[in-house]
Amino acid sequence: ADEDGLLGNIYDNGAGFGRCELLEHDKKINVEIKSVNHRYFDVSIKMPRKFNRFESHIRKIVQEYCSRGKIDVYISFEDLSEETCILNYNYELAKQYVEAVSEMAKAFSLAEDLTASQLSRYPDVIVMEEKELDEEEWFSFISKAVHGAAKQLVSAREKEGAQLLEDLSQKLLHMSELVTYIQERSPQIIEEYQSHLTEKVQSFLQESDIDENRILAEVTIFADKCCVDEELVRLRSHVDTTGQMLKTGGSIGRNLDFIVQEMNREANTILSKTSDLDIANRGIDLKTEIEKIREQIQNIE
Repeated sequence: ADEDGLLGNIYDNGAGFGRCELLEHDKKINVEIKSVNHRYFDVSIKMPRKFNRFESHIRKIVQEYCSRGKIDVYISFEDLSEETCILNYNYELAKQYVEAVSEMAKAFSLAEDLTASQLSRYPDVIVMEEKELDEEEWFSFISKAVHGAAKQLVSAREKEGAQLLEDLSQKLLHMSELVTYIQERSPQIIEEYQSHLTEKVQSFLQESDIDENRILAEVTIFADKCCVDEELVRLRSHVDTTGQMLKTGGSIGRNLDFIVQEMNREANTILSKTSDLDIANRGIDLKTEIEKIREQIQNIE
């Protein structure tokens, strides 16, 4: 629980969306980044083939902002300049066409009336090519757009994380209350057992003297078997540690995974040791809260 309200930022690694559109020097680029919940960092990038050389760099940029989640990056672009393509002619192929026509003319005694206009219509003599990609210019442009979309994604995930943080804090507070109840109830169980055992022995022996030492020995054995002090100390420590991690914020999802496993282990031990219905019910409540927390932290980066 966070009594001081000093909670840090945590990031929901679940559903999120970021978009950035840039227009510079007759070039327009649009980057969209979508994320869904995932235990690990998994990035898929869809973009024009001409940008494939930038894939590893784009992946690194996204990883600067996200450490977990299934993330899809979509990149599209438009070149609005008039000189998007250039025409070239294939000299070697044109030469072969001219030589072939010349040989045909000689072989069949025909006039060599081939013109440049006619030659240009032959297959693959004239080719249209895209302008050479200015790698440095485009990389700078794409990087700026990816950064912009990633910042929006983080902002969206941070908002979701704030709600998640509040929910987790309430669950930790409830767990702390359950631990306190079990701690206060445990000594009462021993007293009740001793009283119940004494009554049974008295009823059985009636007027005979009761061996108090034997009663105390039995109570000691019972107390030892049902003692959950160590489990409660560790469980409270885990609750406090989780609260501190939520205050600190950052990428804490994997660490919380481990702590929740330890919480569940302690709760199971408490349930296995107790014979008291009230403590058993609180133990079940503890496991229920721990399971809810386990599900929630899958959404924390």
